[in-house]
Amino acid sequence: MAGSQLCPLEINPRTGEPFLRLPPPNENIIITPPRSSDASCFGPIINDSCVWQWLEAPPIPYTDEHAAVWLEMIMEKSKIVLELYKEQRSKPDGSLKLVDGCPVRHIREVLPDGTDIYLGDIGILRAPLEEIADPEERKKQVEINENKQVGDPSIIWTFGDYLAPSHHGRGIMSAAMRLILYSWAIPRMGVRRMVGYTFEGNQGSVRVFEKSGFVLKSVLDNGKTVRGERKRLNYLEWTYEE
Repeated sequence: MAGSQLCPLEINPRTGEPFLRLPPPNENIIITPPRSSDASCFGPIINDSCVWQWLEAPPIPYTDEHAAVWLEMIMEKSKIVLELYKEQRSKPDGSLKLVDGCPVRHIREVLPDGTDIYLGDIGILRAPLEEIADPEERKKQVEINENKQVGDPSIIWTFGDYLAPSHHGRGIMSAAMRLILYSWAIPRMGVRRMVGYTFEGNQGSVRVFEKSGFVLKSVLDNGKTVRGERKRLNYLEWTYEE
């Protein structure tokens, strides 16, 4: 697994697992691929009201069955991306090929004895384009965005993330987002446009996006209802600058 195609990933010499390490003062925090043992870690965090109130997708209560389905999906995606990197070689001009995702997404704290604990998730994905008010037009544009070829600079991306409440307020998610964006997404995926969505009232998440260079543009009211409650969305944008 050695070689430039895995840059900037580090490799755990004991397990062979790739990872990204957060910069100081959070250098004991790493981001790894999903593991088959992670499913049991999801529920205790997601079922905490400090977390689920700001999330749209997961059903609440979040069960082991939900966790198993989700884990299978993201493990497959991570595996596909990682295998592409292992198999590919540099282009003739020495540049690196681009892929459609990031193989690491699970945030972990490394303990003094070398073991680690699961803290949360940060995934980068093609955006649902919530800023388009008309549902039919949104559906059409999402399909167009999903079908664009890897490396197309016009693809619009977004982040989805959560972190254990025990580790809120330490700058971990801000550092993780910056790390994935600037160390991986830009050079290894060709990301040039991103948007961010958070529920209105979630100022902590707005600040996380802003620390990565996103700019708050508006508050969207597109009729979204989550668990029976009408939700408005903070809408942020980011554009790559040379």
